[in-house]
Formats: sequence, structure tokens, C-alpha cells
Amino acid sequence: MNKGAEIGITETYRANVALELSKILADEFVLYTKTRNAHWNVEGADFYAIHKFFENQYEQLDEAMDDVAERIRAIGHYAPATLKIYLQLTHLSEESREDNDSTGYIKELLADHQTVIIHLRENINKFATEYHDLGTSDFITGLMETHEKMAWMLRAHLK
Repeated sequence: MNKGAEIGITETYRANVALELSKILADEFVLYTKTRNAHWNVEGADFYAIHKFFENQYEQLDEAMDDVAERIRAIGHYAPATLKIYLQLTHLSEESREDNDSTGYIKELLADHQTVIIHLRENINKFATEYHDLGTSDFITGLMETHEKMAWMLRAHLK
């Protein structure tokens, strides 16, 4: 914690925001890892196209993780960065799949994106009204829109 972060938000509120952002970071990391797994292990007639598609998705998630961690730092706290903490904080679960087909991966990743979208949406007003942090509210609104677009891309593969 950086007690010198005088940004017009009380330390208590910044700590609460940092905790919620840490949960979001954990979700991003787990989803990134699952998307990397899909990229590495997908099989089937559509292998090359879907392999490249998953690569694009995990690259977007990598950028999102960095942005969330930097937002935590911007409000004067340290970003969590261990697998143990991520698994404690995440709303998602690790997968245990038997088949490596694209449809299975896509359905699972889509469900995870939808979980993330709902969690982000639930926090937009909370950050703005309860914690008086319009910056983080705006930030997660943009993050939610990124996940909505990624979810749309996944859904389009299921039609």
C-alpha cells in the first residue's frame, strides 16, 4: 500500500476497490490461462483457424490483466501476482476437460466471459456511488465492453 496516493478517495475506499480489482485480476488471469490452454491443445478439422482465434483472445486478456494490475497500482495498492492468491480470489473454476474440440473450449470460455461480464456490471455503480471512484467505475465499464465483444466472437463460432 502506498499511503502517499492522495487522489481524493479515502484509504478505506481505495482498499475496498483494490480488493475488488484484485478479484477481477484473478478472473482475468484464470481466463487467460484457460484460453492459452485452448490455444495450445485444441484439435480438429478447424485447428489452424481456431488456434489463431484463441491466440487473439489470449492476447486481449493479457492486455486486460496488465491494465487491471496498473489500475490497482494507480490507486495506491499492490497487485496480487501469485497463482495461490488468484485461485483464492477468482469467480471462475479451473477446467477438467476430456475432449479438446473447439466447440467444447468455446462453450467453456464463453461461460467464463459471461461470468466476468456479470461481475463487472455488478461493480460499476458500486465503485462510483459507494466508493466514490468514478475512474475505476469507468475503467471496468470499458473492460466489460471488451469482454462483451470477446463473448460475441465466441458465440459467433457456435452458430
